[in-house]
Amino acid sequence: MSAHAASSRLKVSGTCFFLQILTIILFAVFVRYSPGTSPGLRSAQLNCSSGRNPSSDSGFHHPRFRDVHLQTLIGFGFLMAFLSRYGTGSMAVNFLVVAFAIQWAILIQGFFYSFLNGKIYMEAQSMVSADFCAGAILISVGAILGRVNPLQMLLMTLLEVILFTVNEHILLSLMGVSDSGGSLTVHTFGAYFGLTVSWILRQPHSDKRNQQQDMGHYPDVFAAVGTIYLWIFWPGFASATTVRTNAEPWAALNNYLALAASTLATFVISPLLHEEGVLQMTQVQDAAVAGMAMMGMAGEMLLTPFGALIAGFLAGLISPLGFKFLTPVLCSKLNIQDACGVHNVHGMPGILGALLGTLLTALASADAYGNRMELVFPHVADGSWTATYQAVCQLCALPVTLLLVVLGGSVVGAILKIKRLGSPPDTQYLENKTLREVSGERRERRASGEELGASTSV
Repeated sequence: MSAHAASSRLKVSGTCFFLQILTIILFAVFVRYSPGTSPGLRSAQLNCSSGRNPSSDSGFHHPRFRDVHLQTLIGFGFLMAFLSRYGTGSMAVNFLVVAFAIQWAILIQGFFYSFLNGKIYMEAQSMVSADFCAGAILISVGAILGRVNPLQMLLMTLLEVILFTVNEHILLSLMGVSDSGGSLTVHTFGAYFGLTVSWILRQPHSDKRNQQQDMGHYPDVFAAVGTIYLWIFWPGFASATTVRTNAEPWAALNNYLALAASTLATFVISPLLHEEGVLQMTQVQDAAVAGMAMMGMAGEMLLTPFGALIAGFLAGLISPLGFKFLTPVLCSKLNIQDACGVHNVHGMPGILGALLGTLLTALASADAYGNRMELVFPHVADGSWTATYQAVCQLCALPVTLLLVVLGGSVVGAILKIKRLGSPPDTQYLENKTLREVSGERRERRASGEELGASTSV
């Protein structure tokens, strides 16, 4: 083991220890369980993923949390596990980021939404909200996978959780935006934050590194498992932050239909774009995620069944077209390396989802929504806003989010470029080897008869 590798492992170990002790101390000082029988307290709390009062959510609905948690760990996790040089290490990174992000998100979101009398009052909804935040962080990690080491990822997570919460607070609380499925707050934010950091971390002489870009894939079993979990649990994930009994069925049904249409779109466009004509499961997985990203804002709105099919189908077409035509341009012209293609899978579909949500908001009427209007657009229902004004707020949320991610991502990227945090410039592979051994090293050690340790040790 080289001196630098040993030093990197010690830095990761020490940083993890410090962050865990810090969160334990902060939890001990500030965090308490929310007394469910205190109406005054619960009315002061805000669902940080939907911008609504969670008091209408009676009790802890474990299936809803299960759907969100599985998507965070498995759905997003397997999105980063298909590249042969990144696969094993990326799964370790997934757990590293999630384990810290959910703790840190509970604290930061708590200070914004449930801080009362000097304490943060945590309830079941806090876990769902923290998982949504962790999902956005994992999307960003997908853009820079292989470009940063675990220490840099932890630092990025520390800062991005804060910026995520600020953006979410501005959109959902101050601007009154409806975005229950996270087209803007999760998908668009996570994708363009990661792309901005990737651009800041670009190398001035990157031609050789571009040639080393890993284009090999693990067997499609990872993508197949991830796609199955998307199909099973994403409708529940997308509807987890909606108000129960009324708006929730719309979100689940719209996402369910969009998922089917986006998947079918892959079988339409991919054979036309690739000469070999062999469809890979990663393409199906990407199209499925793109369909869900597009439905994030519009899911709980009155989209109609055929509208959900159209939206999902368009998202399924956009993702493979982006990989074919836009990704090479980003790499060659802007020198932005997007390891997992988050621009095509999360970024563009998220923006289109925000535009679709804006259109549906402008068309909203009391006759069409009935008593659901107060659940989806409470300001319009009580007469304080018109549907047009609500639509303007929805539209303005897009540039606000993009401005925050560009400014915040630039600052975070500049911090991550500090030499003491970075990897040595002449690494053999794009990924940092702190979390795993690359396959070539493993074969060499096996041939020499050395006993192998765990390949994902931190």
